[in-house]
Amino acid sequence: MAEFVALLTVVNAEADASLGFVWRLQTPDGDATSVQAFDDPMVLVNMSVWESPETLKAFAYQSGHRGPLRDRSKWFELPKQPHLALWWIPAGHVPTLQEGIERLEYRRAHGDTEHAFSFAKIFPAPQEAAKTAEVNG
Repeated sequence: MAEFVALLTVVNAEADASLGFVWRLQTPDGDATSVQAFDDPMVLVNMSVWESPETLKAFAYQSGHRGPLRDRSKWFELPKQPHLALWWIPAGHVPTLQEGIERLEYRRAHGDTEHAFSFAKIFPAPQEAAKTAEVNG
């Protein structure tokens, strides 16, 4: 895990400076590794807000984040269920951790819907929504 932890500061700084980035969950340490969102203490949570699914996807797959994403099997077990949920939020709204957990659990139970979806099936934004929230846990 030392290699993963060493990459956090760099990858988070790149996210913060990326086109379309709005907000990310973090503690005073600058990351969310100490946030306990699930019963299993080995599960890390990542939660952020982006202007659109496209800007999040560009960061995830076309930036310095791509290498750690590709190498994630070095540090993490393969998830047995969906571990990502995207959803639309109104401009200015900062989602809570509980909201993120609820969306992820909903996607796990119901698959991709307007309420919670993945990159594989992005639903259009409702009229009142202007930003995309994401939780990964």
